[in-house]
Amino acid sequence: MDSLYIVMPAYNEEANIEKVVDSWYPKLYGKSDDSRLVIADFGSTDRTREILNGLQKDKYPKLLVLDTTNKFHGPKLIALYDYAIKNGADYIFQTDSDGQTNPEEFDSFWESREQFAGIFGNRTVRGDGKDRAFVEKVVCFLLKLYFGVKVPDANAPFRLMKSDVVKRYLNKMPADYNLPNIMITTFFSYYEESMTFREISFKPRTAGVNSVNIPRIIKIGWKALGDFRVLKKGMRK
Repeated sequence: MDSLYIVMPAYNEEANIEKVVDSWYPKLYGKSDDSRLVIADFGSTDRTREILNGLQKDKYPKLLVLDTTNKFHGPKLIALYDYAIKNGADYIFQTDSDGQTNPEEFDSFWESREQFAGIFGNRTVRGDGKDRAFVEKVVCFLLKLYFGVKVPDANAPFRLMKSDVVKRYLNKMPADYNLPNIMITTFFSYYEESMTFREISFKPRTAGVNSVNIPRIIKIGWKALGDFRVLKKGMRK
């Protein structure tokens, strides 16, 4: 059977993390025994790590916690992808630990895994507000401008990818890069990997505080313009 690594970054998610793990862990059932749920939690100042340790000890032996990463979201993702690749995952599924995605929508992605190198979520309706939806539209416009790719949702935290394909592109980004999901989507499209987008739901937060607020998004976005220029120079078909 194929092995699946479900990977999630976490930061101060004590109000959500147990429910999220309870809902996603069963997706490992029916997969290879080597499958894992891996959560990167470094920098949390609340009880997130304590809760994860308890779940790992008492309920979920295939739950792993990475605590040696950079504390920011993007570098955590890169570390998670790297960990899954190095530990022999056949497929990597990434989502977030805030409870905004729906595990029930995963199965259709998994059933189609052999048809595509990557299946990416498309948040046509977003529960996290119009501001973030607007930011996503701007990102997609910039990707078309800089890289000539047309994607409906570049940054959705709901993506199933073949591990060996992710491996081709992961080292094209520095380990502390802030926007790896955006660039992975871009690489898949630019290099014409077999990929598709599927509509997913995206709920508003029910608890906790989003660590990436609009002012920080603007700051990251401004830096991203320079990063896009550098990354584009290294992209050749």
